[in-house]
Amino acid sequence: MINKLHLAMIELYRGDAKRIQHFCKVHSYAKLIAETENVDKKCLFIIEAAALTHDIGIHFCEEKYGNCNGKLQEKEGPAIAEKLLGELGFDQDVSGRVQYLIAHHHTYNNIDEMDYQILVEADFLVNIMEDGLSKEAALKAYHNIFKTACGKMICREMFHI
Repeated sequence: MINKLHLAMIELYRGDAKRIQHFCKVHSYAKLIAETENVDKKCLFIIEAAALTHDIGIHFCEEKYGNCNGKLQEKEGPAIAEKLLGELGFDQDVSGRVQYLIAHHHTYNNIDEMDYQILVEADFLVNIMEDGLSKEAALKAYHNIFKTACGKMICREMFHI
């Protein structure tokens, strides 16, 4: 089912190689962190689905608002994900949690569950590099965002912290 979602997202983002690469990288780090942190199978499934779809609202936001900032993605993404996940046969409870994670993946002050934490860490690992952030910004994220042992280790090694 994750592979079907992965392929559906690639199809949805047709022609946007940069964004396809982004969610593929976020998915890879999220899966690695989740498996290393020994989350259960359902949590892993939700993390993988959320990692693939976390930015699903980007194109819609660009068309509707001429902007795709994080808050707009959080607002518009869940409904788009609900439709796609429903078409692919995802259970309602899984879809609901994925929608919640999409609706909060740029909100860092109330991270309450491991799936949420891992998604944010994976997205940060990719965004620090893609956005060309400074070592100081990476260090700040390391101290303020990263909580899992695996995520912290990847961040330290990747950005030489």
